[in-house]
Amino acid sequence: MKNALPLALLVGAAALSGTAEARVTRIEIERTEAAPTGAAGPQERITGRAFGELDPADSANRIITDIALAPRNARGRVEYAARFTLTKPVDMTRASGVLWYDLVNRGAPVTPGAGATTPGDFGHVALISGWQGDIAQTGANWAVEVPVARNPDGTPITGVALARLADSRPATRSRPLVLLGAAIPYDATMDQGRARLTSRTSETRTGELGPLTEIPSSDWAFADCTGTPFPGTPNPRMLCLREGFDPTLLYELTYEVRDPKVLGIGLAAMRDVAAFFRHETADERGTPNPVAGRITHAVAQGISQSGNALKTFLHLGFNRDEAGRRVFDGANPHIAGRLTAVNVRFGVPSGSGTLYEPGGEGVLWWEHTEDPVRGRPAAGLLDRCRDTNTCPLIFETFGAAEFNARLMTTALTGTTGRFDLPLPPNVWRYYFPGTTHGGDERGGFDAAPQPMAGCVLPRNPNPETATMNALQVALVEWVTRGREPPLSDYPTLRDGQLAANTAEAMGWPAIPGAPRPTGLAVGLMDYDFGERLSYNDFSGVITHQPPTIRQIIPAMMPRLNTDGNETAGVPSVLHQVPLGTYTGWNVVAGGFFRGQPCGGGLTGGYLPFARTRAEREAAGDPRPSLEERYGTTEGYVCAVRRAATRDVERRFLLPADAERLVGDAAASRNLPEIARDGAVRDVAASQCKG
Repeated sequence: MKNALPLALLVGAAALSGTAEARVTRIEIERTEAAPTGAAGPQERITGRAFGELDPADSANRIITDIALAPRNARGRVEYAARFTLTKPVDMTRASGVLWYDLVNRGAPVTPGAGATTPGDFGHVALISGWQGDIAQTGANWAVEVPVARNPDGTPITGVALARLADSRPATRSRPLVLLGAAIPYDATMDQGRARLTSRTSETRTGELGPLTEIPSSDWAFADCTGTPFPGTPNPRMLCLREGFDPTLLYELTYEVRDPKVLGIGLAAMRDVAAFFRHETADERGTPNPVAGRITHAVAQGISQSGNALKTFLHLGFNRDEAGRRVFDGANPHIAGRLTAVNVRFGVPSGSGTLYEPGGEGVLWWEHTEDPVRGRPAAGLLDRCRDTNTCPLIFETFGAAEFNARLMTTALTGTTGRFDLPLPPNVWRYYFPGTTHGGDERGGFDAAPQPMAGCVLPRNPNPETATMNALQVALVEWVTRGREPPLSDYPTLRDGQLAANTAEAMGWPAIPGAPRPTGLAVGLMDYDFGERLSYNDFSGVITHQPPTIRQIIPAMMPRLNTDGNETAGVPSVLHQVPLGTYTGWNVVAGGFFRGQPCGGGLTGGYLPFARTRAEREAAGDPRPSLEERYGTTEGYVCAVRRAATRDVERRFLLPADAERLVGDAAASRNLPEIARDGAVRDVAASQCKG
């Protein structure tokens, strides 16, 4: 009993010390509401705002672009405020101890597909918070409020922006300034003398440009002409044309903008909000952390744009907080092959990798590797966290569309494309063949094709959800128990699984009437954005818009079997027992970008198999029909059950998902219940014996 008082004092001192070190200085709870019951019983959802401050001189923050030009409070710190939502068991003694942090995508949580598990299904505490400072905070999104940088003398900072607009509706006179979809979140200075507007009749994703026409400043204005004639109502974020927009043209505007927000603070806010809920007892005002003392491990997941942000977060060293602690023990950047323009002055983090859009400038591979093709010094995504011993355990997961438009060739083989880059021991990689970007949310066994808006090929139904469910469990087990994950599985040069992006090299079959994949994969653009950009870190200032394309580093694609389906990686059950050909690419059906990669290269396609041999032969399709493959519904279900059982054994499928998939296959009506033909009966019998 003699040691009880000193121990209590030590514990209290440690808590106070941790609170003092936390960069989240206070939290404000706005509302608490009931959430769906999870594995740990009833849950509650707590939403509020986290207010933090950063020391610009701290080594953990100095890499933030323009933080030295941000306003400071009386303590010499730079302030921010981030909206957060914490979903937790009401009874925290039943929680798993895992804090699962999902990076929001353009301010919104990624909607899970049918059958997706949630952190609550395993008793985890789920956390989301804002990290994008360029989007306005509303009641329906999660953003971070960050300051505007100013010159040392207090005058506004200006820079150059690029807007690109295409596929305008007829009779449109004014449009918001966007980068082919992503809104540009900065005000123009309205100085038309520092702007240039052009139009062109054609353009390819690889930068082959049609004739360019200069539009005189007398024919356009920074204005909204929706309700008033030209020159309209002045508006620093809209473009008005005297004669209106021609739907057949692409318009490109380079112009001067002002007042850049210090967007890199969003990475620090992500770091600090997660660190607060993981480590701290209360904020500086005594408001308690609702999960204090119950978190033992933290895992982060980012999907698509937010997965790019997670890679940027790790690359720039933000997995170490200002107290020197590791923030996330595990990380899963999913379907993410680029970095995000969040630490670039006048960056547009909501972009999606269209022509002239930055994102491939930084290091795209995990291991410390040279970049001789672009003349860059050796670097890797994990260099900084290695220096501070704060690297997490990482699952990198991606599908076929990421070869088309997310630079995964470079991530796997570097800029030379001559050899497979090694994976560090803390990084495991899983590839999902034949999937569209993120997989199909529904993921069913219906062989009938469903149209895909704006694309030539029908919607690709190949899912990723069930495999991701299992891998999320495996990542948590690796982080919390040290259980070794399933072996990495992805295409390699060593095994001859990657080929040039031509139909011949890939092994594309001659499917009647189908487009061919030749040239649809987007290579790595080596852009010249000016000398003030730190290219390897993808940080700093862009001064050249539009950038010059120094060279294009070609993408490779996975090889195909005689059905046109990919063979490497971790296939879904549907891909193992296919109803057709599943592609990670598709083709634009019409408009300015007709014949080019649909959805910017992120949209996959589907070519169903013929139902019977007679139908196949009549169409001249070289791929065996469904009846030739499986015979009957029973035969198909047997094949699905066999694939699902194998995936459960390999830990790529949870037992509940295996049962669900077999049930879905049994409910499908792609084949007859009873075969009248003896050969068809034999096929079905062979599937059920296999």
